[in-house]
Amino acid sequence: MDRYRIKLNQKLNLEKDFDPNDLGDWGGKKNEGVAKLADLHLELDQLQEVLYAEHKHKVLIVLQGMDTAGKDGTIRSVFDGVNPQGVNVSSFKVPTAIEMDHDFLWRVHDQVPGKGELVIFNRSHYEQVLVVRVHNLEPESDWRKHYQQINDFERLLTETGTIILKFFLHIDRDEQKNRLLERLDTPEKHWKFNPADLVERNVWPEYIKAYQEAISATSTDYAPWYVIPSNHNWYRNLLISNFVVDELKKLNMQYPPEAENLDQYRKQLEGE
Repeated sequence: MDRYRIKLNQKLNLEKDFDPNDLGDWGGKKNEGVAKLADLHLELDQLQEVLYAEHKHKVLIVLQGMDTAGKDGTIRSVFDGVNPQGVNVSSFKVPTAIEMDHDFLWRVHDQVPGKGELVIFNRSHYEQVLVVRVHNLEPESDWRKHYQQINDFERLLTETGTIILKFFLHIDRDEQKNRLLERLDTPEKHWKFNPADLVERNVWPEYIKAYQEAISATSTDYAPWYVIPSNHNWYRNLLISNFVVDELKKLNMQYPPEAENLDQYRKQLEGE
């Protein structure tokens, strides 16, 4: 994953330096990749069970990307078969009036994982330096302060036991066009099409600039960003699944100690 990891303050050119069609070492091996993904599903299911049982670590996964980049699809595929107990998905829409009366991280902090939990942010606190910037919802002097505020917030989370994994799902403009057309051409996907997506598509260059700066300014050692090539769904899912499994393995999690003298309880039950 080092090839996809961004360093703090690294100069980024997403469209020139990162190929959304990249398949790494898996080019021409889609069938093998899909089989590997199935194995990773089993591993992730087991690891998440121990995470929940041990009740010690907290895991936060942040997914960001352009419209149609595949955030929903990533969640469905990567966490397919995982026990929903201990796993939550949070999506951050337009702030409510009450949320607007607080700082932008107020509603976010309420959704971060507790001990034993794995939480996925489908969009996140980063919207405050993306859509807010692109649509001039705050003056630049305000939204620029959010980079350091986000870094401080994520440092607080990591210092109190949260593992943060941040993935930017990287597609190109042509792929987005194809996916939007697919939604229009497929009756079962009509519900997914939002005319507002075309408004956002018209400011694609502005979003690219916003993402480049936000990722560079907030890819810290304790909460780094990974740019995931996402034109090919199976490879996107394979990369993220592999990385999540590897990070959970590093925690060296263990089931809680069993009760003493289990045989006496077996005899008690068998004697009923």
